[in-house]
Amino acid sequence: MDEHSAQNPLLRRDVGTSYAKKTPLFVSSAKWILKFVMWVIFFAWAAFIFLLPSEFMNDLYHKWIQSTRGTLFGVTGSIFLIFSGPILIIAFLSIAYIIISGEEELHGKKTSIYPSFRLWTFPVLVDGPFGVVSATELIGIILFLAYVIWAVYAYTMSILSFMSDQFSFKYKSILMLEFLGLRFGSIGLYCMAFLFLPVARGSFLLRLIDIPFEHATRYHVWLGHLTMLLFTLHGLFYVIGWAMDGRLLEEILEWKDIGVANLAGVISLLAGLFMWVTSLPPVRKKNFELFFYTHQLYVVFVIFFALHVGDFIFSMAAGGIFLFMLDRFLRFCQSRRTVDIISAKCLPCGTVELVLSKPGNLRYNALSFIFLQVRDLSWLQWHPFSVSSSPLDGKHHLSVLIKVLGEWTAQLKGKISDDELLKELGVQPNTRITASVEGPYGHEVPYHLMYENLILVAGGIGLSPFLAILSDTLHRVREGKPCLPRNILVIWAVKKSNELPLLSTIDMESICPLFSDKINLQIEIYVTRESEPPLEEGYNHKAIKPSLCPMSSEYGMSVLVGTGNNIWSGLYVISSTIGFVILVSLLDIFYINPYSVLSWWYKGLLLVACMLASVFIFGGLVVGLWHLCEQKNSSREKCGEINVHKMEDNNTPAHRDSSNESLVKSTIVRYGSRPDFAEIFGSISESWGHVDVGVIVCGPPTLQSSVAKEIRLLNIRRERHHPIFHFNSHSFDL
Repeated sequence: MDEHSAQNPLLRRDVGTSYAKKTPLFVSSAKWILKFVMWVIFFAWAAFIFLLPSEFMNDLYHKWIQSTRGTLFGVTGSIFLIFSGPILIIAFLSIAYIIISGEEELHGKKTSIYPSFRLWTFPVLVDGPFGVVSATELIGIILFLAYVIWAVYAYTMSILSFMSDQFSFKYKSILMLEFLGLRFGSIGLYCMAFLFLPVARGSFLLRLIDIPFEHATRYHVWLGHLTMLLFTLHGLFYVIGWAMDGRLLEEILEWKDIGVANLAGVISLLAGLFMWVTSLPPVRKKNFELFFYTHQLYVVFVIFFALHVGDFIFSMAAGGIFLFMLDRFLRFCQSRRTVDIISAKCLPCGTVELVLSKPGNLRYNALSFIFLQVRDLSWLQWHPFSVSSSPLDGKHHLSVLIKVLGEWTAQLKGKISDDELLKELGVQPNTRITASVEGPYGHEVPYHLMYENLILVAGGIGLSPFLAILSDTLHRVREGKPCLPRNILVIWAVKKSNELPLLSTIDMESICPLFSDKINLQIEIYVTRESEPPLEEGYNHKAIKPSLCPMSSEYGMSVLVGTGNNIWSGLYVISSTIGFVILVSLLDIFYINPYSVLSWWYKGLLLVACMLASVFIFGGLVVGLWHLCEQKNSSREKCGEINVHKMEDNNTPAHRDSSNESLVKSTIVRYGSRPDFAEIFGSISESWGHVDVGVIVCGPPTLQSSVAKEIRLLNIRRERHHPIFHFNSHSFDL
């Protein structure tokens, strides 16, 4: 085995090849204009919300409302245009931006020869309630907190200036509590305008700023805590004020036609509190299913929230909720397809590898997630998994590695083991394993290809996405596609040596013969709970041969996904939005205005109904056409292009042996120790020179914190000839 270690790390090899494609001038100009307009709209919208508590902006806002009151859409249309309109306009512009960008190889551009810090990849906070927080994320947190503090201060000063010495202390207290309760509710409403945006998995907004769903989920969690805290204070202050005035029960049960419906607000708040409590880490980690099921109460929360505040107040947060509805309906349509599991095997460590059938035109990046449902096990449970294969491994399949951690994964492993046992006995299983899939979701641009120097730090099954990175890099090097990585260090910590066969699930030598001549690859493995190899040193275990099923594009994953065809996705969003405007117009012209419908709660319900109907009717029409187009395309790429036997050949022992020989030369296995990141990164700082180093971590929070802490320390204390480390995490934690 090679005796190199982290003390003698990879030597940097300068690669002068530039893969950047020259973008036509008109395309670059159009993208620049679109981006400029989007930033102007966003900053104007954010500034308006931030300054709204001030007397000047509040007066300006009410003048706008008064001047547009007589229009077709009335006050609701005016408020929707100000608060939700900018989000939808930016979404439309982002559709145009992404379509214009097309398949442009952004990751093929060579990074600057002068390494520099980036706010997005510089870890600032490491230990704390937020986990690892980058400089950009910290700025966002500070801005949100600053807005809440400023708004509470401005509204408090406003009510204090209204108080008169003639009021009794009790009346002043009740008035103060109800006013602050109202304002906490309005601040929570503005936060709610952002709350649903991060969980629209295929949203053009997330793709525009290149935020993958696993990162966006964190922002949804943070916003959820803040929003529910504000709404809880909103309800609590009102309850205390009503109790002091002796009208608590009367107010709670009140359901006004003109004004807010208190009982609907109580129901909405209770649903939100159930979701909030079960989403807290102690509950979520111990009982994920309870968290998952109670989180479906968001339907009750949103509907009764609309009944509580009425149409025009609900329209303040309607933009983000509408985009979430669009994404949710598309996910529902995609998940109706039954997908063949064309290969299933159990590795010695108990990890399950599944290979899923997919159509050739379904795009994804190496660092992607899918959500998987196996209906034989549960009709309700969906679980996220990292894709362990590269999109270049094959047009018609993708792979995931699943570690047995709970009841669902244990049942899945048991079913696969039972089927394998039956086949060994010569008995064919009664049914094949099928699944439903949502996704893939991930970065719009594969950022791992933007670094010439990569450090991949994995803990246990966290190696899964890095297998995809290695495979993707080797394919691209072999085929001459855009790919910067040339120095790759893999640091993998596992508990026991029986997990080592995970590394053998890709055949590096078969993908890129003599890859060691083209890429400096070094793998450091730390087996933490064994002091020595059980039998022999290494990882030359024989993986169980997969059982392959006949594969047909008819049973592959559906391409009805927000990250799929940009033109169809864009038409879906635009048609649904236009349909929403048409339905609201018809409702106003033929029902609300002629019949003088005034009930706030009823108009709020009608607004939600229009949002849902526009997605189902207008968006559903586009989805139906998209589905027909997909069927036509899939009929053209029937089984003729798919060679199952080739997949079988790639798993023969001969290929495994050649791959293992190459891996052994660049792999070190250490027993009874953990990675010393101070020593590893310190050695790299001295040896790699003044370069950008991309560090990607996939593993438990403690591992991420340890790596981020070391990177932060080295970047702060770095000398001019040392590298700049860029921290990226790739861990999915709902």
